[in-house]
Amino acid sequence: MHAMKLEGGGPVIEITRRLTEIGIPVMGHLGLTPQSVHALGGYRVQAKTEEDANRLLAHAQDLHKAGSFALVLECVPSPVAAAVTESLSVPTIGIGAGPDCDGQVLVVNDLLGLRAASSTGPRPKFVKAQADLAAIITDAVTAYRTEVESGAFPDAAHSYH
Repeated sequence: MHAMKLEGGGPVIEITRRLTEIGIPVMGHLGLTPQSVHALGGYRVQAKTEEDANRLLAHAQDLHKAGSFALVLECVPSPVAAAVTESLSVPTIGIGAGPDCDGQVLVVNDLLGLRAASSTGPRPKFVKAQADLAAIITDAVTAYRTEVESGAFPDAAHSYH
C-alpha cells in the first residue's frame, strides 16, 4: 500500500495530520462517503445547502492543511466541487462532482456495466456505463451452462487425451 484514503472530515482531520506527520500519505474523501452511505440515507447528493457546502469546503481546507495529498469529492454539486478545487493546491478527484475537479474516477464495475444483481436502488446519476458487460457475461454463462447440460462441452477438442 502506498497511501491511505480516509473518508470524512471532523475527527478524520486530526487522524490525517498524525498519519502524515509520521510519513503515511493520506488522500481525503468528502461528500458522499461510501463507508457511511447508510448513515447518510443512501446514495444522495451531499452539500446541497449553503451551510453544508461551507462545512465541506472548510473540511477540505482543513484536510489539505493536515497534509492530505489529494481529495476525492463524491456526489456533490458542481459549484461546490469547483469552489473546493479552486481553494486547494492539491488535486481534487471527482466522482459525480462535475467537470471542474482536477481528475475524474468511476468505480470500474459501474464503468463496465457490471452492476451487481444484488445492488438495490437506481444507478447513481453520475454513473455512465461505457459497456454492458453484464449482458455479455450473462449470455456467455448461459451458453456454457447449455453446452454442459447438453453434453456438447467438453468435447474431444477440449479434452486431454
